[in-house]
Amino acid sequence: MTDVLIIGAGPAGLTAAARLASRGMRVRVIDRDEEPGGVPRHSAHPGYGVRDLRRVMSGPAYARRLVAQARAAGAQISSRSTVTALRPDGSGTEVDITSPAGRETVAARAIVLATGCRERPRTARLVPGDRPAGIFTTGWLQRMVHLNHSSPGTRAVVVGAEHVSYSAVVTLADAGCATVAMVTDADSHTSFGAFDSAARLRYRFPLLTRTRVTDIHGNGRVTGVTIEHADGRQRRIDCDTVIFTGDWIPESDLAVSAGLSMDPATRGPSVDTGLRTSARGVFAAGNLLHPASTADVCALDGARVVDSVEAWLMRRDWPASTAPIVVESPLLWCTPDRVAPGDTWPLRLQTDSSVNRPRIVITQGDRELWSGRVPWIRPTRPFALPRHATARATGLEPLAIRVDTSTTAL
Repeated sequence: MTDVLIIGAGPAGLTAAARLASRGMRVRVIDRDEEPGGVPRHSAHPGYGVRDLRRVMSGPAYARRLVAQARAAGAQISSRSTVTALRPDGSGTEVDITSPAGRETVAARAIVLATGCRERPRTARLVPGDRPAGIFTTGWLQRMVHLNHSSPGTRAVVVGAEHVSYSAVVTLADAGCATVAMVTDADSHTSFGAFDSAARLRYRFPLLTRTRVTDIHGNGRVTGVTIEHADGRQRRIDCDTVIFTGDWIPESDLAVSAGLSMDPATRGPSVDTGLRTSARGVFAAGNLLHPASTADVCALDGARVVDSVEAWLMRRDWPASTAPIVVESPLLWCTPDRVAPGDTWPLRLQTDSSVNRPRIVITQGDRELWSGRVPWIRPTRPFALPRHATARATGLEPLAIRVDTSTTAL
């Protein structure tokens, strides 16, 4: 039996592995990919490591650093290994693993789920049309370009205008493929303004807002897409590549099959402020909980879950009950979605509206627990509240979080 089994070797899983192993625990990390490191491994642009490592690194360099730290601390990392079953029973958990070496069953005293999230592909978005080659998500594009060193095509339409959409534009340029349009049904992009301006100035593509792809054309290979503007106008854009970006969903199949309670809003596991799931001894961290935050935010999740795991292993600390968190429109979800007595944790929330300098208010019954302003909230970009925001919570009455629009210009 191992002390901690971590499922997922991305930033959250590797950071948790390094810290737990450095405290003398036996730690094993399981990952289904060819090499550990997660998404940063094939994201060649800079911008990684700012919050957790206090430096700016490229994705591959960041991934190598996290892998090296975990191994140096004594964690065992198993790549090309897939967990096919997870059976928690309160005192220990058995997992079934399939790898090129065969099948094995491993018992662990604690489990950390760090399986991350993925972009929804074309099929899940119900975009009609032909089924030619040349249609990718950003993840598959980055693998093709940075791991397989091949090019997707010569002219691409990028669907979506999130932060990751601009990463797709850079990757396409690295492969010699021009972005001929970025298309979003939203009123504007949801990346940083500086990123949008710099990318469009350098790569010379139009951003088509309030516009959607209604058809994909091609026999064998993509030849173009039909787009429709909000006023009903349609036109065709010739291209040989379509990249679907963003629109994230958590990789939660394992959590669902294990019978964990799920948050219907995030579609990831329900967790309390100690990142404990509904099964004793099973924890969750990273973009499995808040799709999709940046890699360094996920790494900080991995660092924070360590104390909760250690408390479980050393003292069997597990709250008997927790207070739920509910959100009001325009907020969509909050994670953690439950408050455990005595725990505080940074809350991450998602909205469906753009608001500058909003005041966020947390109440429990008739009591205001916390209020404060954040710089902005934007669709597709989770934002954080400080860990002390729930410190005054008592009992099991639900906490409510809202945007105070009475003092905010929408």
